[in-house]
Amino acid sequence: MTSGGTTERLVFVGDSITDAGRDRADAGSLGDGYVSLVAAGLPDAQVRNLGVGGDRAVDLEARWDRDVAASAPDVLTLYVGVNDTWRRFDAGDPTSAEEFEATYRRLLDRVPGSPRLVLVEPFLLPVRPEQHGWLDDLAGKREVVGRLAGQAGAALVPLHTVLTAAAAEGVGPQALAPDGVHPTPAASQVIADAWLAAYRSGAARTADEGPLRSG
Repeated sequence: MTSGGTTERLVFVGDSITDAGRDRADAGSLGDGYVSLVAAGLPDAQVRNLGVGGDRAVDLEARWDRDVAASAPDVLTLYVGVNDTWRRFDAGDPTSAEEFEATYRRLLDRVPGSPRLVLVEPFLLPVRPEQHGWLDDLAGKREVVGRLAGQAGAALVPLHTVLTAAAAEGVGPQALAPDGVHPTPAASQVIADAWLAAYRSGAARTADEGPLRSG
């Protein structure tokens, strides 16, 4: 609940990890990933899942006004980046860290209203030898998300760090993400727990801070 006693509206936008198989024809569908687990943990909140599998930052930008601007969030979660790395290696379509940052800044500049922001860093748990070579590319995106969270006063979910630690504790990466990217139910619970910790940190960005420009 918000401080005024009204129902808090939580909106999640991102790629397949947020999408998690939701029914896009049903506005109430949450999929079977971390968003549904967050909703279960916050039963008094109104939760909306706007994830779309395969999205990169530029794909979010293309649908931002249609999907996000009309969603009127009290808390907006933005989770994107792994496809910006993945497309470099599976499709020869790279996105530099500089391009990713420019797009991400434009998204933050167009956040509707003045919701609390939660930014989730992308993760990768290499399960194939060649995926270790992806980590340097992803590191640039992770650094962008962390830095922009600080500049925007947003709560940050350091997900790559959290899941890497979970994999190292004995379960191994395949138990959390069989392809290195898409989480198992166990990993989805780790993501939800990390999100809830960030959410409860109370970080916020107020409307009078203005747009987030380069710097």
